[in-house]
Amino acid sequence: MQLVPNLFIIPVGIVIGVLVAAPVGPVNVLCIQRAIERGFWGGVAAGIGATLGDGLIALFASLGVGAISGAIEYHRQTIQIVGGLALVLVGIKLYLAPPIIATVEAEIDGSATLRDYAWDIPKTFFLTITNPAAVLGLFAIFGGVSTFVDVDSVVDALTMVAAIMGGSLMWWLGLSHLIGRLRHRFSPVHLAYTNLVAGALLIVIGGLLIGELAVAWLQA
Repeated sequence: MQLVPNLFIIPVGIVIGVLVAAPVGPVNVLCIQRAIERGFWGGVAAGIGATLGDGLIALFASLGVGAISGAIEYHRQTIQIVGGLALVLVGIKLYLAPPIIATVEAEIDGSATLRDYAWDIPKTFFLTITNPAAVLGLFAIFGGVSTFVDVDSVVDALTMVAAIMGGSLMWWLGLSHLIGRLRHRFSPVHLAYTNLVAGALLIVIGGLLIGELAVAWLQA
C-alpha cells in the first residue's frame, strides 16, 4: 500500500485551488462584501465555507469522476433550483442590510475573531456546493489532472484534495487581508452602495439560474 504521495501533486493542487477560488462569482461577491463590512476575519470566515465546499467537491471527484459527475449531472436541475433560490434569498437579505461597518474598533483592538463570524461558514459552503457550474467545473479540472501529474492511489487523491483546499484557502486569506487593509477608506455610505451592488448581483445570478430552468421547462 502506498503511504507516501507523489509530492508533485501538492503544487498542482494548490494552483487548482487558486484557479477554482479566484473567478468572480456569487461566493466571491459575498466574501468581498463580508471583508469590507467586517474586516479580515469576516472575509476569512466566508472563505472557509467556500474552501470546505471546494474540498467536498474535490473529494467526490477523487472517488470517481465518471460515476459521481454523472449523478450530479442527472440531478443538476434540482441543484440549480436550490442554489438559485439560495442566492436570491441571500441577495435580498444583503440588499436590505443596513450599512454598518461593524468591526472597525474590534479590528483595531484585535478583539474580533473568526468565531464572531463563523455563522457565515455554512452559508458559503452551501452556496458553493449548490453552484452547478462550480461543481462540474471542478470535476472537469480534476479529471484533467492526469495530464500534469499521476494520481494513482487513495493517498495521492487525498493529498490532491488537501492541496486544492490549501490553494483555495490561500486565495481567501490573501483577498481578505488585502480588503482588510483598504476597508478603512469605506464609509457607511460606501458600504450601502456595496451592499446594494453585491445583493443585486446575487439576485441576478440566482434569477438567471432559475430562469434558465424555466425556459428549458417551457421548451420541453
